[in-house]
Amino acid sequence: MTQRTEFLSALAAFESAARHQNFARAGSELHLTASAVSHHVRKLEARLGVALFQRHARGVSLTAEGRRLADSASSAMADMEGVAAALASTPGERERVRISTLHSLTYAWLMPRLPDFARRHPEVRLGIDTEIGLTRFDDGGADLAIRHGPGHWPGLTAHHLMDDALFPVASPAFLARHPLSDAAGIAALPLIHDLARQGWHDWFRAAGVALARIDERFVFSDSTDALEAAAQGLRVALAREKIVAPDLAAGRLIALVGPRLPTRWQYYVVYPAHRRLRPPAQQFVDWLLTQR
Repeated sequence: MTQRTEFLSALAAFESAARHQNFARAGSELHLTASAVSHHVRKLEARLGVALFQRHARGVSLTAEGRRLADSASSAMADMEGVAAALASTPGERERVRISTLHSLTYAWLMPRLPDFARRHPEVRLGIDTEIGLTRFDDGGADLAIRHGPGHWPGLTAHHLMDDALFPVASPAFLARHPLSDAAGIAALPLIHDLARQGWHDWFRAAGVALARIDERFVFSDSTDALEAAAQGLRVALAREKIVAPDLAAGRLIALVGPRLPTRWQYYVVYPAHRRLRPPAQQFVDWLLTQR
């Protein structure tokens, strides 16, 4: 029993050190000194007969053998943590899936689809948090997230959810005052801006409109607010296809002439690579991937 306890303690120290690539940070996480973590790792190396870390002046890095053990140890630790959390939680909390996503996508794309999920999985409880920043998958945090990005995040598994496209929109009342015949005419209209990575310059370039004058009088941090301003007749907005769909269907906004520019980034479902999803979270991911 003593040998098993010592082995598990050494394995826990190694798993933390491998994750942080730093003995001091692992020690802080485990409430140990850096030298204690190093001692545990050396005992584990002696028992296995292989070097798990390369030690150099700048710190440590995993050997091939260390990477193999780290992958297995991280998966095992995550499984045990998941089981322990499930045993300690109330029955209702065991079925709760915590999701972090974008406000604009939640409002325009996710919420209209949630009744279908509720019908298919009445036992699953959802907690939805909308935020712009990168999600922290700490204990008590999100199980998974929906993000708009390049599709590659260190330490995360990413499933492609759907592509998107950009095109200009305006309200019927605005178009009645400013009739259009071609994309070049949009360059002469007052425009709304948001903080997206692709904007009017990109769209005008795709439309073949040169030297378009960009007046940034109205700039919104959230694309949902920019679309609402356009629906109120303020100016022309550059819309993402997935976000503007409800407004187009309701006739509050109309797509203008010109190309639909594919976005450089797409939507992804992401969660920690080392953590196996709990069954209700996996059910939600499987359902999401049918909604493309």
